[in-house]
Amino acid sequence: MIIPVKTQTGTYNIYLERGALKNAGEYLDLKRKVLIVTDTGVPKEYAKTVADACSDAVIVTINEGEKSKNIDTFKYLLECMVENNFTRTDCVVAVGGGVVGDLSGFVASCYMRGVDFYNIPTTVLSQVDSSIGGKTAIDFSGIKNIVGAFYPPKAVIIDADTLKTLPRRQISNGLAESVKMSLTSDSELFEIFENGDIYENIDTIIERSLRIKKYVVEEDEKESGLRKILNFGHTLAHAVESVNELEKYYHGECVAIGMIPMCDESVQKRLVPILEKLGLPTECEYSADELSEICRHDKKASGDDITVVYVPEIGSYKLRKMPFAEFEKLVKETLAK
Repeated sequence: MIIPVKTQTGTYNIYLERGALKNAGEYLDLKRKVLIVTDTGVPKEYAKTVADACSDAVIVTINEGEKSKNIDTFKYLLECMVENNFTRTDCVVAVGGGVVGDLSGFVASCYMRGVDFYNIPTTVLSQVDSSIGGKTAIDFSGIKNIVGAFYPPKAVIIDADTLKTLPRRQISNGLAESVKMSLTSDSELFEIFENGDIYENIDTIIERSLRIKKYVVEEDEKESGLRKILNFGHTLAHAVESVNELEKYYHGECVAIGMIPMCDESVQKRLVPILEKLGLPTECEYSADELSEICRHDKKASGDDITVVYVPEIGSYKLRKMPFAEFEKLVKETLAK
């Protein structure tokens, strides 16, 4: 299945197919020098499969995790390209999760003012969300994604067979983003989570999530309007991540926590059982006061108010401006101890 995504600079294809990794040479222009970036958590054969399709491949394996998404790793990858005499006609391929994709895309956007970038996401989170949309970044000075660029890939390969090696917790972590999209945009997808076998329906879930993300980024590539709905649950999630220091909870788990207070009570009653079914957290040990204080520094905050994406009923959303006192009250009532 081919899903085209339109951008301000052109159109790229998402190749959605089980076994697609083995056909990387057919879908991507790899008959040139290729920097393949992967990490220690990704099976080595994935990068090797891509390398076998290249005429000249350089594989670089970084350490797994958010801590690698920094200026030092960014510099190291650029040094590898210089040392191996990469030119503007060469390319970068990411093989891994969101960290690998964010970092590799930013490297590609900067080297010689931009070389071709391909993304092969191998986690649920990156397949349903971060691999499309063109956002690339690194963390800097303790702030997540503060340095980066909008730089769409030339193509994306999504092969659900690469998920077979993932632990169940990582799968649920990624599915939190799909649940998020179903709440704001797709009541039928929500019903799959509610009534179906989630793991048997993983291909359908990935496709429907991708189509939501495709529609949103095509309508609002640079996040000036509609794309803000993708931030549903993320205001509180980023606060939890700040307190958590990215150690106890994964990103999707923080999003699960962050979605609950931002829903009508009738929606919460249907959402919480799904999160529990997936093994995702529905409460956290951090105080509402602490989380609310961090949210005051959120880019959506203004004075004593904050604007959040709120879900009044499944499949719909509204932007809701509320005083911090009300925000804190919602968090206290639904989450924090």
